[in-house]
Amino acid sequence: MKKRTYGTVTRGIRTPIITKGDDLVQVITDSLKDFAETENVGFNNKDIVGVTEAVVARAQGNYVTIDEVAADMRYKFNCDEIGLVFPILSRNRFAVCLRGIAKAFKKVYLMLSYPSDEVGNALFDDEILEDSGVNPYTDILSEADFKRLFGESKHPFTGMNYIEYYKQIIEESGAEAEIIFANNAKAMLNYTGNILCCDIHTRFKSKRRLEEAGAKFVLGLDDICASPSASGYNEKYGLLGSNKSTENLLKLFPRECEAFVAALAEKLSAEFDKSIEVMVYGDGAFKDPQGKIWELADPVVSPAYTQGLGGLPNELKLKYITDNKFSDLKGEELDRAVIGYIKNKDEAAGASDMEKQGTTPRRIFDLVGSLCDLSGGSGDKGTPVVLIQGYFDSIAD
Repeated sequence: MKKRTYGTVTRGIRTPIITKGDDLVQVITDSLKDFAETENVGFNNKDIVGVTEAVVARAQGNYVTIDEVAADMRYKFNCDEIGLVFPILSRNRFAVCLRGIAKAFKKVYLMLSYPSDEVGNALFDDEILEDSGVNPYTDILSEADFKRLFGESKHPFTGMNYIEYYKQIIEESGAEAEIIFANNAKAMLNYTGNILCCDIHTRFKSKRRLEEAGAKFVLGLDDICASPSASGYNEKYGLLGSNKSTENLLKLFPRECEAFVAALAEKLSAEFDKSIEVMVYGDGAFKDPQGKIWELADPVVSPAYTQGLGGLPNELKLKYITDNKFSDLKGEELDRAVIGYIKNKDEAAGASDMEKQGTTPRRIFDLVGSLCDLSGGSGDKGTPVVLIQGYFDSIAD
């Protein structure tokens, strides 16, 4: 048998441009067929097909206008002022949401965390905070306080001053804006009891703290546009995971993803006679080392995946077992010993937790979704589908 000289292979698969109403299952199947025939590549059991959430939502036509956002906010809050707690700093993610939200009120209190938002977008360098005399755990700053202490704020990548930008959006939408800086959600109760929690991964904690502290009415972005309307909605995530489509239109996180991955897996199995895993993926879960920004602005890496992508990796640390179990061996003898040990990993792993230490005990769908996001890209690559082969193989295969 010929020795295989490579491990995991990841390919971005080009498809036609996806629009509302397209049969996405068929489009993806046809694209994979074209790829396999053109590149002379076959499929294997346990291959993985990742589909970006963007094209799933596009095919569904899952969009809302800023007027629909405003209407839902008016209906749910029925008041003249609102407090917005912990939005992330993003032109693509939050700015259009803010445009719709602000249209529903006469006054908007906007509370930003500092020195950065929850995904790492910085208002200023955190080293400046150490010399400022400010206690970030307790101190509430006004906009004037912030400017006096930290000066003008510019995003390290975009150069945007998000304080001014968000304030401008609120005022252009017809509301008065007041910007506040604090790191405890309860600080908003000094201004208003009607609060929308705009954070993503800490939203449940923020809601709970505000409710326990006596807030009048508390919702989150996941509660807005969360029920059927004339256009789009997401019953689980609402506005979370939404992206700017135009200045007046938001693409929401896709719905019914479980049914989609099941249908695509069934279609691919019938077409290629292989058991292929399928997932819908959004943002990957990784952190930029330069800007210190955590990429995950979607509520989850993957809203749906087939059964084989659940759980944790079952891997052994190759360096550890080589240096400890077989340190006296070399060459082909070492290779045979290591491969034999790995082939019996289920029995061998029970002997020592150290043999698994350092093998990244993260959920498989988070790891694979991050790989898909890095491979597919969100720009002009035209590869909304990612094919991963050999992911579950070891050196023993």
